[in-house]
Amino acid sequence: MNKSSKIKMDPSTKVLKIIAYLFVTLWAVICIFPFVLVISASFSTESIISREGFGLLPRGFTVSSYEWVFRYPEQILGSYAVTIIMTVFGTIIGLFIIAMTGYALQRKDFPFRNALSFFIYFTTLFSAGMVPTYLWVSKLGLRGSYMAVFLQLLMSPWLIVLMKNFAKSIPYEITESGKIDGAGDFKIFISLILPMLKPALATVGLFLALGYWNEWYQSSLYLGSSVDYKPLQYYLYGIINQANALKSSVAGANVSVTDLPTNTLKMATAVVATGPIVFLYPFVQKYFISGITVGAVKG
Repeated sequence: MNKSSKIKMDPSTKVLKIIAYLFVTLWAVICIFPFVLVISASFSTESIISREGFGLLPRGFTVSSYEWVFRYPEQILGSYAVTIIMTVFGTIIGLFIIAMTGYALQRKDFPFRNALSFFIYFTTLFSAGMVPTYLWVSKLGLRGSYMAVFLQLLMSPWLIVLMKNFAKSIPYEITESGKIDGAGDFKIFISLILPMLKPALATVGLFLALGYWNEWYQSSLYLGSSVDYKPLQYYLYGIINQANALKSSVAGANVSVTDLPTNTLKMATAVVATGPIVFLYPFVQKYFISGITVGAVKG
């Protein structure tokens, strides 16, 4: 048989593939459409947006919204630095802790794995609320410190369960072979198990990074104005509140309310906040799908 010859498809298969490609293309356009709309609105004039609504192309091209966002360059660069440092170190440390926890909970020779797994899973169904968090932050004297936010995002019960279920797909014989060769538990984890957890590490790492990057609520509770540079999302949230307050204060005055960027400012902050983290996804995409599907199997 000639290897260069192509496999002929019957007409029904061709029609099915065409329909599938059209559906995927349409779905991709639907997913991209909101991003285009947000970027377009961020470069539009507030008065035209208020009068005519949003469009796929900027209406009355202007960068006034970005001038509002970057009017204090030192502050926003400091916020970027704080968020990037917390995201990088939080993701690395959190990944290591979650990977060790998930691996330990699936070890057959770990006597308390079922009890601990139950307690971790129980917290995904019932939450104690904000009071315990407030108490331990206050007792440790972390109010007004970045650590009050950093430590709370290091681990998540759902991510531990995800990592545990993925680690269960690794044959236990690999651990036994490491023991036969005289390796300790930590050596087995670092040298044998961790390299096989790449899909799960990419998946959990992406969730951790997104959690740190998008965090603003805990910052509003425990940081406030006690730090020089606020995390990025909390800083942008403050900019939007300032613009809304200014719009309310000048309502009825000689200043036109439609000249103050509010809707366009929200779009500009969305672009500034989500732009950098979007570039992280292509690097973990090939691991993400396999990690989320394998880890999602209950067991």
